[in-house]
Amino acid sequence: MIGNLRPWMVVSGLALLATILPAAAEREVGYIIGSDIDGVTRNLRLDRSPALYTRNFGDCLGGSESPLNITKFDAGVYIDNTTVVFHMDGTTSIESEAVMIHISLFAYGEEQFKMIFDPCDANIHSLCPMNANEPITAYGMWYLTPQQIKDIPSIAYNIPDFDGFTRIHIFGNSSRSLIGCFQADMSNGNSFSHPRVLTPILALFAATAVVASFLTAAYGVSTIHMRSHYAHSLSALVVFETFQTIFFSGALSIPWPKVLPSWWSNFGWAAGIIPTASILDSMDSFAGVSGNSSQVGGAAPSSEEENGAIFQEIYGRLARRFLGDATNSLVRRRARFNESNPYDYTWSGEPMHPGVSLPGSWFGFSGTLAALHTPEADAFMIGLVWLIILVVLIASSLAAFKYSLELLGHFKRIGENRLRYFRTHWTSFLILALLRTLFVSFMMIMTLSMYQFALHGAAGPTAIAAIFWVMFLVGMGGLVAYACHFRLRFGRYKADRDQVEIHRTKVWEVVPWATTHFRSTTVEKKSHSSPVYSFSCPRIRYINDNPTETTVHSDQAYVKRFGWLSARYRRTRWWFFACWLVYHFIRACFVGGARNTPAAQVYGLLVFEIICFIAIAILSPFEGRRNTALAVWMLGITKVVTTALSIALLPSSGLSAILATGVGIIIVVIQGLLVLGVLILIVLGCLSTWMSMRRNTEKFPEHLENTRVKFYEHIEATAADLPPSEKKKEDDQESPEPDKLVEPYFAVNDVRKAPKIEDEYGEPDEIPPPNLASTLYFNKASRTCSLNSRYSVGSLPKGGKARRASWSSRDFSNSWDPQYGRPDSMASTKVGSLGHSPSNSLSMQPLVEMERPAAVHMGSSMPRTQSLRSIGPHGVRPATPSMEVLEKYSQERFSHKPSTDR
Repeated sequence: MIGNLRPWMVVSGLALLATILPAAAEREVGYIIGSDIDGVTRNLRLDRSPALYTRNFGDCLGGSESPLNITKFDAGVYIDNTTVVFHMDGTTSIESEAVMIHISLFAYGEEQFKMIFDPCDANIHSLCPMNANEPITAYGMWYLTPQQIKDIPSIAYNIPDFDGFTRIHIFGNSSRSLIGCFQADMSNGNSFSHPRVLTPILALFAATAVVASFLTAAYGVSTIHMRSHYAHSLSALVVFETFQTIFFSGALSIPWPKVLPSWWSNFGWAAGIIPTASILDSMDSFAGVSGNSSQVGGAAPSSEEENGAIFQEIYGRLARRFLGDATNSLVRRRARFNESNPYDYTWSGEPMHPGVSLPGSWFGFSGTLAALHTPEADAFMIGLVWLIILVVLIASSLAAFKYSLELLGHFKRIGENRLRYFRTHWTSFLILALLRTLFVSFMMIMTLSMYQFALHGAAGPTAIAAIFWVMFLVGMGGLVAYACHFRLRFGRYKADRDQVEIHRTKVWEVVPWATTHFRSTTVEKKSHSSPVYSFSCPRIRYINDNPTETTVHSDQAYVKRFGWLSARYRRTRWWFFACWLVYHFIRACFVGGARNTPAAQVYGLLVFEIICFIAIAILSPFEGRRNTALAVWMLGITKVVTTALSIALLPSSGLSAILATGVGIIIVVIQGLLVLGVLILIVLGCLSTWMSMRRNTEKFPEHLENTRVKFYEHIEATAADLPPSEKKKEDDQESPEPDKLVEPYFAVNDVRKAPKIEDEYGEPDEIPPPNLASTLYFNKASRTCSLNSRYSVGSLPKGGKARRASWSSRDFSNSWDPQYGRPDSMASTKVGSLGHSPSNSLSMQPLVEMERPAAVHMGSSMPRTQSLRSIGPHGVRPATPSMEVLEKYSQERFSHKPSTDR
């Protein structure tokens, strides 16, 4: 076997060994012996992580006031051997200065540990003394006392997002002044902040919701029918509103517990806060942010300011005791310290980006942005840049999708009429998709721009924020106003007074509730329930001067032009998009504009959210159940509860840091359940979209056939948007009582007389001209165009009877086809056996003077084997709700009905 080895195999093996052996040597793990607080001794790995350790760090003195430039600052608490270590690298502009160091550890707002020592006692030569010619490479380690270990809360080692930080003060002995202060956030390794993992997952679900929503709007041949299916898909607007609401919860001016900004950092992408190094570096100078992201501090003259308490500890009467304790507990050069590689651990942090708030401080929106390493001065510009990128991405994606379909159709990979409506109107879809994107981003732009105004930042970003604020407010507001005017242009308004009546009712037939109605409305409905209380109030009514106008969802011109605004709302609540715009503008004023008045911001927002939640719950504007569950109930309740709990975190409440963390965890749980509900609804929305796209085909999984039929019937029933009283009355008429169904019954619906022998000698005038085509095809003209298509009776004897008319093959071509002899599908059989309400009667009416569309003959989105009515060997079979109703027929059907959606 060895003789079969080739030279190249030997060389490859040697190269592989040369690669593996050094890597194996580097992975060799060292051990030390350590004892914990209970005296248990064990071997400890050198590469283990501390129980508590620092992450990112910043400058306490504001950068330019410090003569130190620090590139490394790490500290860790090891419980397994009761030690504290710290490591600091940097440079200084001071020529020569002996220093004293004060290190403290804070956990949940309280100082849990502090240490004062002279670097010379720990053999830290780079600080003994400090000078500009030698880089700072400081390392120290000391033991903790049992009491110091017990002072740190036990939950600090396991709770997610440990709320604590380490601070180091450096004092110059000659000037006895503070020359350096650096602070680092501490962690125990557990956190709710996972933007690199959760952001792609959440973005993928959101993109899935967008694609599913788009497919329901693009698939089909009838605009009216497409709208009804689009209304029941999960709204991408509501999905992004949910994620943006969660993120902007952190914009309130409140000192947050660390757990909340960490949780909110997973949703910054939905508001356009995606901080990449290239974007941050390009925006810093424009936004007025200066500094070096690789270090903190600045080589400036030393400050003469004194830190009173720490200064007294170092240079006061207690200095000798503190220094004595430090000398006894310091360890001179730990055994595990590797001078050739001082970065032999993986838990170190990085310098905070310039302009980001100090680590360990999570106040307001700046603290929320700090979890994403984003300066608050850059927030608006970063959001605007990503919005522009999103607009370009959507435009290019739609164009690529359209031409991909054309390419597939050219190579016969798909049918020529597949998504024909989208392919012929794709520019309209593109424009409406971009408008919809801007409408979704209205909340983000309003909030970030108003926060930029309240921030009083650099002139450049503030000017751009003002421009886009005006553009969005005037542009979106103008489009919304025009959409309302376009629908209401044939009416007028009348102001009068009416009585508001309060009636008793029950929610879910159990919970007592109260509803309000205008007396004129109850009189029109002939309500017999007496009101509990009534009062007079002014009322503005809309009077439609065109009673023959079609309903808003049957108006094809309006749906094509403004369906991107109104399509998902109920027929009687089609105008709710205007309320949505006003609501989010006022909310942005509270969240972004009231930054400098925390109490008014929080309390005002709570009152506003409660009022809006009650109003939206009463209106119940959405036509689809999933949108109602998410936008009205789940999101509305979460907003109210989150804002109410935020009041407990105001400084005036005096809540301790540990209790504040508990409140923060409650908020995380509530919002986490909301996110879980959104993901579930997105999955269900994809299933409903799949069924909507299968509405023009007979092939469907048999075990889901009942679900599909019920879904289609639900779509047709909700499109009518009937009042509860009328809907109940309609259901009573459709569904007979069970007692009547138990007894057998027999009914004769049609009698056809067959010719008999004795009838052959009747008078010719008594014989009606048979018209088989008219009988089978509902009065559709089917007689031949020949002028001689009359009875041939000239050769018959007197009294003789013509047995049959003179029919041509053309008469049968419109009324008979072999396909109609196929058995009824399961969907049609089930639907045909069910009662249908007037709202469903559209698909059950005969086809009158309507031509079959091209799609029927060409077999694209509506198969050739389907029509509104199918004629089989036993007569007429009603169509399933899966059939699309043609626009021409739907317009003729509803053209004579008065509009009731005002």
